[in-house]
Amino acid sequence: MLSLTEENYLKAIFHLTTTENTVTVNEISKFLNVKMPSVNNMMKKFATRKWVIYESYKPIEITSEGKRQAAQIVRKHRLTEMFLVEKMNFGWENVHEIAEQLEHIHSEEFFDKMDELLNFPKYDPHGEPIPDKDGVIIAQDLLKLSECSTGKVFIFTSVTISDDDFLTYLTEKKLELGKEIEILLIERYDRSMTVRIGDEQAILSKIICEKILVKERL
Repeated sequence: MLSLTEENYLKAIFHLTTTENTVTVNEISKFLNVKMPSVNNMMKKFATRKWVIYESYKPIEITSEGKRQAAQIVRKHRLTEMFLVEKMNFGWENVHEIAEQLEHIHSEEFFDKMDELLNFPKYDPHGEPIPDKDGVIIAQDLLKLSECSTGKVFIFTSVTISDDDFLTYLTEKKLELGKEIEILLIERYDRSMTVRIGDEQAILSKIICEKILVKERL
């Protein structure tokens, strides 16, 4: 049975290796705010379990089993967030911290039942894909809103972070997943955007646009 600390390390590996198959000790250290010797000790432990390939002073390579183990922690977290929103009527801005606690429950049956009650969702409330029981995750080809151009309409699909204040801001702007966003104007000076959301217009800063992920409406 994994400890809470081990699960947090696995989750860090998942988030830090979404596009690359390697991660450095320094990256994990900064992500978890722990000292590098502690990271080295944990990676040596993971290496004995065949979850990583570890050599001193070299990037850490994540094995297929290591990826699967890491994805299982994320699966529990994202399923819990979805359950809190869909079945308990929490706002999407209020579920992250609760899921951080519940993700460490070790009963696989508990999360399988949660998955069933939700009718096996593919995405969490923030638009992030939920890994399946084998750790397989749906690939998404999304753009940051800040990378998009005027004259096109996009579908708000996901966010890059689930920070409470950011999600509350989006809720106040009536920006929900699935909403259409039409870019009307991009300011040359600060790259802020004037957009149409439904029947209303809004001005979004570059910082906000960088955290919104979209796909072009076909």
